[in-house]
Amino acid sequence: MEGSTVSTSSDCESDATKWLAPAKLNLFLHIVGRRDDGYHLLQTAIQFIDVCDELSFTVNDEGEIRCMGADGSIRQQHDLTVRAARLLQEECSVRKGVDIHLKKVIPTGAGFGGGSSDAATVLLALNRLWECGLDTCALETLGAQLGADVPVFVRGEASWVEGVGERLQAMEFHETWYVAVFPRVHLDTREMFAHPELVRDCIPIPAKDLVLQQTQNVFEPIARQHAQIEHAWQWLSRYSRVRLTGSGSSLYAPCKSQLQAEAIVADCPQGLDAFAAKSMNRSPVYSLCGYNRV
Repeated sequence: MEGSTVSTSSDCESDATKWLAPAKLNLFLHIVGRRDDGYHLLQTAIQFIDVCDELSFTVNDEGEIRCMGADGSIRQQHDLTVRAARLLQEECSVRKGVDIHLKKVIPTGAGFGGGSSDAATVLLALNRLWECGLDTCALETLGAQLGADVPVFVRGEASWVEGVGERLQAMEFHETWYVAVFPRVHLDTREMFAHPELVRDCIPIPAKDLVLQQTQNVFEPIARQHAQIEHAWQWLSRYSRVRLTGSGSSLYAPCKSQLQAEAIVADCPQGLDAFAAKSMNRSPVYSLCGYNRV
């Protein structure tokens, strides 16, 4: 993914059927325990970046739900976009269906939350297009059934996140430029959470006491055991402090300016995909496409 193009507000104004699904960064990620059912209890801070998948929707009267990629291929039925649409359809007893057209920009399986973001945008868009009338809390609850990252994308605010992803507190973080790197390695989330070396007993931090420089991402030592990720880490750390997003495999580092970020991207070694991105405290689903929270 080189020099990713991000949609602008004018794009959304000229095409009312276009909805954006932003990528995210985990500014840190701690595991503070486990529930009796085995689910890990997390503390993390999530901020969006201006790299977005694009979705458009065509409502049909047949009740069919289909998702097509940019090349016209039908995506798998277990795809989160399809699951999100079906979940909302069942919850609200909707008889109509939808054809979802998805243009992927966010690398998949990379820790940027692209699939979860797509699912959240489907819930938000279809809630309006199908006239379901659900409020944000109801949509967040539905989103939690699809994945731990979906609720924060539904809410559309940079957030402090706890529990298994369902406890959110809006926060304002510094909006800055980053270089993000996808090492072309896909890490299996379940395998990462099951890894015997994973630290699961971090001391909980009150949100009001958060100092990002004193935090970590507990998946970093495990991810860096992969040669390609370590190669990316060593290259990017020449320029700035490096951190893993999610359970990997992608890395990011803050920059002083867009110019610096683009200069680092231009120096990216072969075998890595690097791009410059600006962080955001508000999702473009709302600010660019005029979605009013209900």
